[in-house]
Amino acid sequence: MPLPRLLNRIGVYGFLGAMALLSVFPFIWMIVGTTNSTGDIILGHLGLGHAFLDNTQKFFTQANAPLIFWNSAKISLLGTALTLAVSSVAGYGFEIFRSPGRDWLYAGLLLTIMIPFAVLMIPLFMIMGRLGLINTHIAIILPTVASGFVIFYFRQATKAFPSELRDAARVDGLKEWQIFLYIYIPTMRSTYAAAFVIVFMATWNNYLWPLIVLQTNEMKTITLVISSLASAYYPDYGVVMVGALVATLPTLIVFFAMQRQFVQGMLGAIK
Repeated sequence: MPLPRLLNRIGVYGFLGAMALLSVFPFIWMIVGTTNSTGDIILGHLGLGHAFLDNTQKFFTQANAPLIFWNSAKISLLGTALTLAVSSVAGYGFEIFRSPGRDWLYAGLLLTIMIPFAVLMIPLFMIMGRLGLINTHIAIILPTVASGFVIFYFRQATKAFPSELRDAARVDGLKEWQIFLYIYIPTMRSTYAAAFVIVFMATWNNYLWPLIVLQTNEMKTITLVISSLASAYYPDYGVVMVGALVATLPTLIVFFAMQRQFVQGMLGAIK
């Protein structure tokens, strides 16, 4: 191999390796931190320690881990299911059905993606207050059900849905809701898988809106509890690292379990 080409390859792989290490280092630091005491973490100790069991016991004792884990799982799973159900129907409808004001309505929907959540916090809080939903998990789920981004994603994916299947189903006498349930959903399963990963991770990691709405410890999610542990007067960083690891595991499991379908969905593959 010529020397310039070899040097170029070394430079490329060296740069990619450095970027990969930079990306993975926070996760490695989190795992190492779970085994060290607060003093060792503050001093930047990079080796494995012997405090993992102690930190884990403290976290499960201080944070009521089963309850907050259940709260996060309930909000994430229910919110993801409702978001996929509503947004997929909307995306399908925007692409399949023709109407005079469809494009204007869709353009207005896309504009909502550009509105910062900070602008919506006060109106949403007032609405939830009038509905009597403050300090409930329903208040966390409802604002995310009709997601502009997910509707946009499903409409773009529906463009690749074979019209021949829909026409053949109509000839066979299937109604539109039957076509959606029995033809569209099974055909677009990779699209649903990719959307599930995106929505689940966003809902699980949601912090700002639950911080505003949830007011009692019994209703809080794992992200809020970890934040409260980290902001204590004398934070125990070993316990915080354990909490961060526990909070990260579900998203990792979901992503790696659905990685193949996620890639197919993002590429627009239909099977």
